[in-house]
Amino acid sequence: MVFGELTYIYALWIVPVLILFFVRSFRRRDELLRQFCEDALIKRIIPDLNRGRQKLKAALIIVAVFFLLFSLMKPRWGYEWEEMKTLGVDIVVAVDLSTSMLAEDVKPNRLKRAKMELDDLLNIVQGDRVGLVAFAGESFLQCPLTLDYSAFRMFLDYLDTDMIPVQGTAISKALAKSIKALDSKEKNSKAIILITDGEDNFGDPMKVAKEAAEAGIKIFAIGIGSQGGAPIPDVTSGGYKKDKSGQLIMSTLDETTLQNIALTTGGKYVRSITGDMDLIKIYVEGIKRELSDSELQSKNLKRYDERYQWFLFIAIIMLILESFLSERKKRLEAV
Repeated sequence: MVFGELTYIYALWIVPVLILFFVRSFRRRDELLRQFCEDALIKRIIPDLNRGRQKLKAALIIVAVFFLLFSLMKPRWGYEWEEMKTLGVDIVVAVDLSTSMLAEDVKPNRLKRAKMELDDLLNIVQGDRVGLVAFAGESFLQCPLTLDYSAFRMFLDYLDTDMIPVQGTAISKALAKSIKALDSKEKNSKAIILITDGEDNFGDPMKVAKEAAEAGIKIFAIGIGSQGGAPIPDVTSGGYKKDKSGQLIMSTLDETTLQNIALTTGGKYVRSITGDMDLIKIYVEGIKRELSDSELQSKNLKRYDERYQWFLFIAIIMLILESFLSERKKRLEAV
């Protein structure tokens, strides 16, 4: 036997309290009657009073309360196996961890803002698997596809620019790693969210984008940063990074490449200037509307049969019997 609402088990303390109440009531009644007159006189004054029936009525009330509380705990026994399927889409988020993501043209900085937006996105994602790829000059799968959003959040919190020693912005490598993480037979149920502030320095991202399109993967690219670019903070020496001639190195955004990547796969490009990445809008109006849900997980669960009705029925019968049972002999005989 299992129970569906074990919280009501704490209400069972009412049963012993009722028992004590009735025991004390009967004793108190007897004491008051003895103070008024002797036992022999009591029998003459109320000869039809049946103390046994009084105790029986009290017992019926106690039993009824017990079974009523027991039914509220939803006792269950006997079960059937039921197949539960989880339907959704697979989403891999590729986040740029190059040092330029520390630029503060988006508050508090580009990377922190991206993490905050992704954390908000997780609040509305339901039934979809999410994965996380971190990239700069190299790419690493930080979190494989999972339905455990708390685990994803943990890996998201750990993201920092010092995680990847090879600096730069290798978008092509990030896309290739994301496609590999999405390896699945199902098409039209996979998406990549690419968050970056720079241009590709290492490969041919359009070639990888075409591979994604052939695999049925849509890429939603988000370019983060101001239009004129921003200086890159130097975390080691302080200030901002400069080139050999002493000029500030500005982080610029190659929007054309990101737009072409998104269009090639049937996705969408969003430029985030103020830090608002429209991730929730992309998820609701882009990913969930354009992609088809597929079976992500299937498992057999025990579905127990509810049996609370039996105990509720017993409680009702006890209360009905109590209401018809009289404390006096004549009333019972008359019925």
